[in-house]
This record gives sequence, C-alpha cells and structure tokens, in this order.
Amino acid sequence: MPQPTQPHPTDRYIVATDGACKGNPGPAGWAWVGEDGNWAAGSLPEGTNNIGELLGLLYAIADHANVRELVIQADSKYAIDTYSSWMDGHRRRGWVTSAKKPVANRDILERLIAARDARRAAGMPDVVLEHVRGHSGHRLNSWADERAVRASEHAAKGEALTWTSLRGLDPLDVSVDPPRGAADRNRR
Repeated sequence: MPQPTQPHPTDRYIVATDGACKGNPGPAGWAWVGEDGNWAAGSLPEGTNNIGELLGLLYAIADHANVRELVIQADSKYAIDTYSSWMDGHRRRGWVTSAKKPVANRDILERLIAARDARRAAGMPDVVLEHVRGHSGHRLNSWADERAVRASEHAAKGEALTWTSLRGLDPLDVSVDPPRGAADRNRR
C-alpha cells in the first residue's frame, strides 16, 4: 500500500467528500478521502444527508488548512452552492431565508465561513470546488461514499465518532476501487 505524504503548503492536493444518511433525517455520516489515501469520517446519530455533505466539506477544508491549492471534489451541488454562493448571503440577511425562516444548518455554515476566512487571512487562495457525478465510477468519490456510509452505520448504533488516518489509522489504497458491500446495501 502506498505510504501517505503530508502535503506541502505549496502543493496542489485533491480531496473528495461525501455524506450519507440512513433515512433523511436519520443516522448520518460524512467523509473526505485524499488522493494519497489519507481520509477522515464521522458519525452523527441524528442528521440529514445535507448535514453529512456539509460536514465532509468542512472537515476537508479544516484538515487541509496548510494546503495552498486545495481542490475538493463533491457530488453534492447543495454543498458546493452553499459554500460558493449562498452562505454569505444567508449571513448578510441575518441567517433567515427569503421566506423569513431560519436558515438550516447555520452552525455548520458559520464554521465553513470561519474556515474559508482563516485561509484568506493566511494568504491562501480559496478552495476550488469541483462537482463530480456520484455513484458513477469516480474512484475518490466512491471511497468517500464508502467511508460516509460506514460512518452512518456506526451512527445507526448511536455512536458519534470521528476516525482519521491523520491520527494513526491506516490510509486507504485509492489506486483500487473500494470494496463493494456497505455502500451498495445502503442504496437498496
């Protein structure tokens, strides 16, 4: 298995993110998987798919704060649009929608804004977000999906945990497809 490398601050680094939920709302999971096999995932006993997608994005940014050219690939247009277009408008309007209802997931959006603003304050360029088709053979997205689904299975047991290769767990071999099983069962 290839050994992971910690990206140098000037390097370009690609990370895929995903979220999963058993029911919606229900037990949820989030994940990011990097091109070098490093990864992180987390479980929430109660959440939504959108929460999982946003947390995958948030942790991908926070865990790679030192990467100058951070490219995040996501299959969630909601997460991409929230980050690139909507969250600042929500804040300007006092965290209410155009229908004058509270914005969903405000706590996560505030953390995303803080992570983005910290990059800017450090002189780092903004994160580049790329939309990829989910469940279509995109290898990194498939690995992120596998990790997020696995995390949602832990969430279904009432576990609120975070796992990461950045703190001692083995990296993934992203040169091969993820094992079939958990992600496929979740879609049936």
